Amino acid sequence: MTTLYGIKNCDTMKKALLWCDEHGVTYEFHDYKKAGVDRRRLVAWCKVLGWKTLVNTKGTTFRKLSPEQQNITTQGEAVALMMEFPSLIKRPVVETSGGQLLVGFDPALFSSFVS
Repeated sequence: MTTLYGIKNCDTMKKALLWCDEHGVTYEFHDYKKAGVDRRRLVAWCKVLGWKTLVNTKGTTFRKLSPEQQNITTQGEAVALMMEFPSLIKRPVVETSGGQLLVGFDPALFSSFVS
């Protein structure tokens, strides 16, 4: 089973979910704005992808952070901020049943990753 993590009202998420529906991909959707995301999962993602890959520094949530909060220098700081502000996590994060991870939506990558 493929799990897509993100926020329901995000335009990128809408594109990814629509793509999966149109291509017959069976998935589970986890809205981490509503359901949260646990610390262990974030730490595991950071170990595989690196925290810089996961933190969305181009979004409005990041821009609203104080300069001190924006100055993330460690994985621990990044995880704490992503837990406090789930909108900081890039979307979607796609996790396959085999444990593979993909961040972001690109139709060509999705085609080879989730099919």
